[in-house]
Amino acid sequence: MHGTGIVVPLDKALPNNEIENLIIRSEVEAIFYSKKYNDIMDEIKEKKNTNVKYFISMDLEKEENGVYSQKELTKKGKELVEYGNREFLDSKIDNEKMTIMLFTSGTTAMSKAVMLSQKNICSNLFDIASTIEVDETHTFLSFLPLHHTFECTVGFLYPISKGCTIAFCEGIRHIADNIKEFGITTMISVPILFENMYKKVIKSIEKKGKLETVKKGIKISQFLLKFGIDIRKKLFHEIHENLGGNIKLLVAGGAALDPEAEKGFNELGFRMYQGYGLTETSPVIASEDDKYRRLGSIGKGFPSLDVKVVDANEEGIGELVAKGPSIMLGYYNNEEATKETIDEEGWLHTGDLAKIDKDGYIFISGRKKFVIVLKNGKNIYPEELEALINKIEGIKESFVYGKPEDDGDYKICCKIVYDKEFMEEKYKTTEEEKIKEIIWQEVKKVNKTMPAYKYIREIIITDEELIKTTTQKIKRFEEIKTVLN
Repeated sequence: MHGTGIVVPLDKALPNNEIENLIIRSEVEAIFYSKKYNDIMDEIKEKKNTNVKYFISMDLEKEENGVYSQKELTKKGKELVEYGNREFLDSKIDNEKMTIMLFTSGTTAMSKAVMLSQKNICSNLFDIASTIEVDETHTFLSFLPLHHTFECTVGFLYPISKGCTIAFCEGIRHIADNIKEFGITTMISVPILFENMYKKVIKSIEKKGKLETVKKGIKISQFLLKFGIDIRKKLFHEIHENLGGNIKLLVAGGAALDPEAEKGFNELGFRMYQGYGLTETSPVIASEDDKYRRLGSIGKGFPSLDVKVVDANEEGIGELVAKGPSIMLGYYNNEEATKETIDEEGWLHTGDLAKIDKDGYIFISGRKKFVIVLKNGKNIYPEELEALINKIEGIKESFVYGKPEDDGDYKICCKIVYDKEFMEEKYKTTEEEKIKEIIWQEVKKVNKTMPAYKYIREIIITDEELIKTTTQKIKRFEEIKTVLN
């Protein structure tokens, strides 16, 4: 953007109703889009309910029916520069102003628009550079979507700033091939990707009947490491070759990494770190590195940030807060939410519970609120889904929760309180199984208005009121006990 405007990246997987809502909320004036979105853009143009002045197609060769061609505009821009117009090149950058607006993982009703400046992002890049060492010999595999701050800052802007190469993954089924084909040295992604990779490595070792040999090799190499002798890459050469032969660094973020995968990769001679952050912090707050690493921790707070725990309990667990140059400017058009998140002294409250040990290593304990964090790093906000379910005719209230699965992920489930009289009157039935099927069909309609990762996969129905406080708030801890027992 070169300091000439504000960019608002949107999730390409959003349904049309959410795209429209976020375009309205962000008050954008220009949109770049591919032909896949022609229908929704035509609809928005007709409604005239947004601030959009410029619809810019990535596919059109020339301007057509009031829609600009990106190719044509790029050509015109190049010509202007060639003829001596320096208006864009010499534009002044105000590093304190909003440069990028990023929506958090909630949907239209609950997501917040995070305002970040050039200073926010660049200070985070300097912090990352002081922790994660890469150079022009590194080739990154970009797997996560670029509207996500984690990928944008750590997987895109950071490697560009260090002169690295970025290879864009062709899809989840092509990861293994892409790693080999592009000679990937560095991967920054969500834990589930690395955990699956590690499981495949172990399965492959087991199939070849070499598990005991590898275990012995790990014991020997770990012993030698105490004396500064590292033979892991030679010892586990075959495993490294199976992963392309060039992997130097793996970094996990966006959700908690299984300590077994982190320990396993490191024992086999791969450098693996775990990091932590939020969209609101540009995004990284803390990370492990070669010097500061403790299994199960997210490392130490970044150099430019002050990080501490407040309101700690007897075990030293409290809310993690951070302060420094990478903390957001606030939430766009939402002063109330900004004040709730950033206190008067400038501390950003992460909403995560954590403990900091005597050496400064940070251990995340869980969510302060009831956000369900999936293994792919996506956040599910129960209140947001409940608001949609509660709109169904004959539903009194609902309670959305994550049901733990064997693979460590969560299945999104919902307990629904129905109006017995309404069901009898409208559907002429009091049979619970029939009522459940009627409600399930309505829930499936709600699912279709959301991205697939937010789908409710299972429901429980009842005509008994949910457990509540005197202020009529659902006692979530109590309800969780009833649904999971």
